[in-house]
Amino acid sequence: MYAANAAQPDARRFAALVRRRWTVSLALTVAMLAIYYGFIVMLAFRADWLALRLGERLTLGLPVGLGVIFASWLLTGIYVRWANGSHDAAVLHLKNAMQEGGE
Repeated sequence: MYAANAAQPDARRFAALVRRRWTVSLALTVAMLAIYYGFIVMLAFRADWLALRLGERLTLGLPVGLGVIFASWLLTGIYVRWANGSHDAAVLHLKNAMQEGGE
């Protein structure tokens, strides 16, 4: 089944599109997990760093925690921009090519 599909240009382009989506998704997921678990590991093993005072009422833990939240928004924004831009355009192009070839 896969050998027959590999000979078709649309099947190859679709497979490349799926691989690209998985690559982008996996890279962003790994980045987010590294940020989040890095924060958790720092909290577990070096809580004294997060307890450092930056002012009278502010510790380092608050801006670092907010940085984790901001990073998740940023990575989500990167994915949305990529998906709405080049990925959606490639999907539409492939869809149109397959519809034209099937008629």
